Amino acid sequence: MVVSRGKAPSAQETFMQMAQAAGIRGRLFLTIGLLILVRLGIYLPVLGIDRNALAQIVQNNPALGFLDIFAGGGLSTLGIFALGILPYINASIILQLLTTAIPSLERLQKDEGEAGRRKISQITRYVALGGAIIQSTGIAFLVRPAVAQWGPLFVAETALALTAGAMFVMWVGELITERGIGNGASLLIFLSIVSSLPTSIGQTIDLAQGGGNVGGVVILMLVFLAMIVGIVFVQEGTRRIPIISARRQVGRRIYQEQRNYLPLRLNQGGVMPIIFASAVLILPGSLASFTRNETLTQIANYLAPGGPAPWIYISVYLILILFFSYFYASLVVNPVDLAQNLKKMGSSIPGIRPGKATTEYIERVLNRLTLLGAIFLGLVAIIPTAVESATRVTTFRGIGATSLLILVGVAIDTAKQVQTYVISQRYEGMVKQ
Repeated sequence: MVVSRGKAPSAQETFMQMAQAAGIRGRLFLTIGLLILVRLGIYLPVLGIDRNALAQIVQNNPALGFLDIFAGGGLSTLGIFALGILPYINASIILQLLTTAIPSLERLQKDEGEAGRRKISQITRYVALGGAIIQSTGIAFLVRPAVAQWGPLFVAETALALTAGAMFVMWVGELITERGIGNGASLLIFLSIVSSLPTSIGQTIDLAQGGGNVGGVVILMLVFLAMIVGIVFVQEGTRRIPIISARRQVGRRIYQEQRNYLPLRLNQGGVMPIIFASAVLILPGSLASFTRNETLTQIANYLAPGGPAPWIYISVYLILILFFSYFYASLVVNPVDLAQNLKKMGSSIPGIRPGKATTEYIERVLNRLTLLGAIFLGLVAIIPTAVESATRVTTFRGIGATSLLILVGVAIDTAKQVQTYVISQRYEGMVKQ
């Protein structure tokens, strides 16, 4: 097969490498097998529960209904993997927030290299375990009306089963990240969202065939397609800051001045700000299910899509997206470190002095890019909800902004990683030749 060594791999080359290269094929099969295993665990139910009564409880609670989307229907069936990857996502949010506030954790992340990151990962697992125990115990109390023989033994057994399932799913996510293709946590959320698409599409087709609101269905589909195109452009959009490397001499060889660029993405956080914002919105509902506190229940209802005051949900959602966009951008790109690295390499930005001036310039550019990216994420968050309300087509409720951005973002990131493996195989072939 003839390949273009200086260009990104074509679709034909990518599929050929996935079929022929043992390394990529093994990673692909491992990823697919683990995802299927996690999906099957959703349908292994906890015993002693009336499924119809449980489905009614989830349907009547907006927060639980939203959480059920990310659990892939696990809550409405209460399978052993009902919690899914959410305890790990919540623990990651907590640790990332604490890392910026606690100097010892910040030193672990920045100064101790791989060993420090392993320690932080271990702490994240323990926090996820604690969160899973709390959430599973809360669910055991929440499903009390649907249980004929409810008691301490049922609570203990349910909490143990759901916590063990959550820890297994967390291990699967890490295994996919390490030995499979793509980010394991993101792919598990992707799988949960995709699993609810056939039902929503079927309901939408039935609505259109029944002659009810065909125009609304067409408008909603066109809006979704336009948003997918916009998400792809924004996810791939970068600001290229020009960089000049000074002319230098090493021994007898003289290296001429080189021009390059520093790429800064328009949306540095990718899909993570929307995931983190959604997870924070879910927390009050999880706490309310555990404590059965009326105040927390009311807060959870107001912070759920389709609640009594949509403007409160939209406002809080936008603020969280803005906050996590800046927060995640600060974790991904450090202007001070970038300026120091450029200075050490003898490189500079044209018209900008090295050092503090370079740091301030990168900060200004990064802040503007992050603001534009956050505004786009906010638009993606509110437009589907507004269109659904205007067209009165609610068959895709819950698979709106959050789900759409996650689906597109995870698909792009996974495709890029596959291309990376293909390029790696290409250069291995060049070395063998």
